[in-house]
Amino acid sequence: MRSLLAASLGMLFVAGCASPPDVQPDVAAILDGEAIAEGTVLFRGGFEPGRQPDGNSVMLRGADGWIVFDTGRHEAHARRLLTFAHASGLPVSAIVNSHWHLDHASGNRLLLDTWPDAPVYGSNAVVAALPGVLAESRRQSEAMIARGELEGPMLSDVQGDIATIADAGALLPTETVSRGELGTIAGRKVYVGLADHAVTAGDLWLYDPTTRVLLAGDLVTLPVPFLETACPQGWHAALRVIDATDFTLLVPGHGAPMDRAGFEAWRTAFDGLLACAASDADAATCADQWIDGVGGLLPAGAHDRARDMLGQYLDDVLRGEDDRATRYCPA
Repeated sequence: MRSLLAASLGMLFVAGCASPPDVQPDVAAILDGEAIAEGTVLFRGGFEPGRQPDGNSVMLRGADGWIVFDTGRHEAHARRLLTFAHASGLPVSAIVNSHWHLDHASGNRLLLDTWPDAPVYGSNAVVAALPGVLAESRRQSEAMIARGELEGPMLSDVQGDIATIADAGALLPTETVSRGELGTIAGRKVYVGLADHAVTAGDLWLYDPTTRVLLAGDLVTLPVPFLETACPQGWHAALRVIDATDFTLLVPGHGAPMDRAGFEAWRTAFDGLLACAASDADAATCADQWIDGVGGLLPAGAHDRARDMLGQYLDDVLRGEDDRATRYCPA
């Protein structure tokens, strides 16, 4: 399957596909960005204890300006993207949101305030999430604040999330992606993939055949898969499609970039986690199996966090009594 998709991409891009212009690595470095390929800069998200996370953001340079793939949660993260675009002398010409989770889309507003004509590409999953999961999250957050259960950076983060949910217009796509297809965004030819019912009801990923870099969003994450709104079976199918793509470098939604061998180890560990959850093995055994499976992909010092998160996911999602493992799957 991988060779068939790779061949089709090659045929479509063999002619008329100019290399994107160089980035400015000195400016990227000042803002903690990493030039990971030609015309491609990674701004890593954070996952600090006691705070809400930011997802990774990637900026791809096209003929007409920058494509921003995911915009993070915190203003400081989104401001790195804005500052880099200004320093490069080019605008943000398009935003691509991999999914509606706030650690990947909250920065939309800051960028759109500066470049209001930039189209926002996304799936229509956010349309149902706004009056559903996000509205419920807002109610719960407001109740926690009223009870005085939050303080310090977490209080500030949750207040920011509430403001983002209230500002729904910045989360909605102006260009709805309903199927995977090859196309041109900001003058750069890319393949935008769509995974139905995986991490959310609709997850976008992006493949650049010029650099062979694939931006996976939360279809690949470290230290563990984030399962809150996931359909595990659909996620499994989405990983099979990604594996069929001829990439050499994959940028996950959280964590460091990985090569194909790293992705294959992650995918095998993911399938092993689902199998372990369906067995009689205890949560600690499943967590240890995951940690062994991803091996060196897991950052130093992240093992305890991985165990804690997987213990919660196993108890509340994969083995929950309220059918959460299938709640977000199609009927």
